[in-house]
Amino acid sequence: VELVESGGGLVQPGGSLSLSCTISGGSFTDFAMGWFRQTPGKEREFVAAINRFGLTVNFGDSVKDRFAISRDNTKEVLYLQMNRLNPEDTAVYYCVAVSRGGFAYYTEESAYEHWGQGAQVTVSA
Repeated sequence: VELVESGGGLVQPGGSLSLSCTISGGSFTDFAMGWFRQTPGKEREFVAAINRFGLTVNFGDSVKDRFAISRDNTKEVLYLQMNRLNPEDTAVYYCVAVSRGGFAYYTEESAYEHWGQGAQVTVSA
């Protein structure tokens, strides 16, 4: 199973950016998915999670009310819409996935089996 992120880049403070993630080597709806981020010298941080069917979501406290997670199971794409970005959002963002039955989402790093290579998001004037 391979996860591939796209859409990272440079954005000014207050701006918006969207990330996408696709899966190859597995059936998209088998996977609960999410996003984590990491800045050099800091621990990896939970950003957002979504269940297999897109019915339930959860967000880290630092991004709540600014970020949105969604998935299109027809197109087999996971999205992270990031709004009102600030320099503290600068990080490498990782798409994650775990193949489990049921309707749960997962917020713990240890729950995820598969990780993407990461997409750099830089918020700077």
